[in-house]
Amino acid sequence: MEIRHARHYEEIERFNTTELRENFLIESLFEDGKVNMLYSHEDRMVVGGACPTDSPLVLEDADTLKTEYFLERRELGIINVGGRGTVIADGKEFELDTKDCLYVAKGTKEVQFINGEGGNQARFYFLSSLAHAVLETTKLSIEDATPVQLGSEEESNKRTIYQYIHADGVQSCQLMMGMTLLEGNSRWNTMPAHIHDRRMEVYFYFDMEEQTRTFHFMGKPDETRHLVVKNEQAVISPSWSIHSGIGTGRYSFIWGMAGENYTFTDMEFVPMDQLR
Repeated sequence: MEIRHARHYEEIERFNTTELRENFLIESLFEDGKVNMLYSHEDRMVVGGACPTDSPLVLEDADTLKTEYFLERRELGIINVGGRGTVIADGKEFELDTKDCLYVAKGTKEVQFINGEGGNQARFYFLSSLAHAVLETTKLSIEDATPVQLGSEEESNKRTIYQYIHADGVQSCQLMMGMTLLEGNSRWNTMPAHIHDRRMEVYFYFDMEEQTRTFHFMGKPDETRHLVVKNEQAVISPSWSIHSGIGTGRYSFIWGMAGENYTFTDMEFVPMDQLR
C-alpha cells in the first residue's frame, strides 16, 4: 500500500506540476490479478482498486494498518465500474453489476473480490475510512438508488447524482460515497466551486475514452491549481481545496468523503469573482 502524508495549502503554492501530481493524483488503481491501495493521511482514507481474474482477491494489509484484519477499525464502500462480479463479506455473497454499490461494515473479517463469468471483467473501486460502530453490510444497486438531477444544458453541467452511502441512504459511521453521471454534451461538474472544511474528498474519474482528459481544479479559491486526469485515475482533495472539473469528452466520476460532518449542508460556495 502506498502512503501519502497530508500537505498544507501554503506548500502547494510552490509546487510544480510533477510535485502536484505526486501528492494528489492517483495514477494507477487497476491491475489484473491485484488489489492496489493508497493510504492518505487526509482523514486516513484508503483508496483502492481490485481487478480479479481467475482467482479471488482478498482485501488485506496488516503491516500498513497495524490491525489484525483490514476492517477491524474501518468501514468500506465499493462500487463496481466493470462487468459483473461478486464480493464475499464473511461468507455472504453480494453480486454487483456495473455501478452497483456495497457498504461493508466494521468488524467484517474477510472480504473477497471475485470476477464474473464471461463478458467484461469486474473492476471494484473502493474507499475505506475509520469507523466507530458496527453497522449493517448493505448492497444498493443503481436501479434502487435515488437519482438527483442538477445543472442545465445551458450551463454545460446537466448531471445525475446517485447518493449511495450517506445519512439518508445506506448508513455508515463517517464514509459518504456516490456517483455523478453527466448527460449529453455537459462537461462541467461542481461549478460554482465549493469547499467543506470538515471533510476531505476523493474523486475517481471513469467511463472516459482513451484520449479524453479531465482538467480537475483544486487549491484554495484564490490560489487554484489543476491536474490533467485520464480514465480510471483519482484525485485526493483536502478539506481546504475546491474540487471542480471539466472534460474534453464524456466522463463520469465517483466521489467519496470522510471527516467530521456527515451532511451535505456544510458546503461553502465560492463566488465566481473570488476564484483566482
